[in-house]
Amino acid sequence: MDLAFPSLFSIFALIMMELLKRWTLPIAMIAGIVGYFVYTSIPALNPTHAWVNDFIAVVQPLLLFAMLFLTFCKVRPSDLRLSPWQGWLLLFQSSLFLALCLVVIAMPQESHMRVVVEGAMLCFICPTATAAAVATRKLGGNAGTLMMYTILINLVVATLVPAMLPFIHPSPDATLHDTGFWTAFFLIISRVFPLLLGPFLLSIVLRAIAPEITEWLSQKRDLPFYLWAVSLSLAIAVSVKSIVHTQLPWTYQMGIALTSLLACFIQFYLGRRVGMKYKDTISAAQACGQKNTVFIIWLGYTFMTPVTSIAGGFYSIWHNLWNSYQLRKVEKGS
Repeated sequence: MDLAFPSLFSIFALIMMELLKRWTLPIAMIAGIVGYFVYTSIPALNPTHAWVNDFIAVVQPLLLFAMLFLTFCKVRPSDLRLSPWQGWLLLFQSSLFLALCLVVIAMPQESHMRVVVEGAMLCFICPTATAAAVATRKLGGNAGTLMMYTILINLVVATLVPAMLPFIHPSPDATLHDTGFWTAFFLIISRVFPLLLGPFLLSIVLRAIAPEITEWLSQKRDLPFYLWAVSLSLAIAVSVKSIVHTQLPWTYQMGIALTSLLACFIQFYLGRRVGMKYKDTISAAQACGQKNTVFIIWLGYTFMTPVTSIAGGFYSIWHNLWNSYQLRKVEKGS
């Protein structure tokens, strides 16, 4: 019996490890949802809420930085290539964002439907998630073309969003009424580009001074994926918080949920269709469909009607469910 117990324990541990490996993303999503509700339901932990918010605000960017750095250790600067599909998808995202801006401008300020359309705007213009490179490599895509698109779409977002926001919220009550183009431009740039350029520059320096370390890090193929899982749990928890605390009537919340679901479907589908023409299906689909949903939440709170930030929460659920399904198919070899 004494010898059997360690054996049974080892078998159980191996089974649990295999389950965790196969269902990493769904487990991470469930952990984020359950963790949020358990944590907020314990009165004794109420004094720690502000500290935890600050902690997550620091840890999330660090996780994204680490993921992107490990990806750049695998992707050399020469691998960052332009492709025609990038131009088509940039045109699609920009055009649809501008069209939705015109719709919002034409709507009455007091209309609740504005927040639904604004949520759609955020879902379509939002830049590619930094974690998309991890998913793309797992799915067998080209991380180099995806990373190039990530840089390009961030430049487009940093230009178009500040240019259009004063027209969307022209009233004295609007968050942005005193913010000019350049102020908003540099605020957005300061938010997104340190997470793009920092890991890229660090990987170049490390490759130059310690190539053996870069090579060692590049062999840790699963590490970025598990960092993504931790980041996903935190992102889902933040998303649930934004949904739970909104004062928007449930009918409009459902409208934003359905709109974000439709936006997710359209962008993955279109990215896939465009990518097929240039033999880069996976990269184009992930570039267009997998979004930086934390950025949506921040952009909604900072510049838009604050409740529109829940669009990021819903989109985070949809695109991670789709990624979980895709990764499961790859693991099964189908």
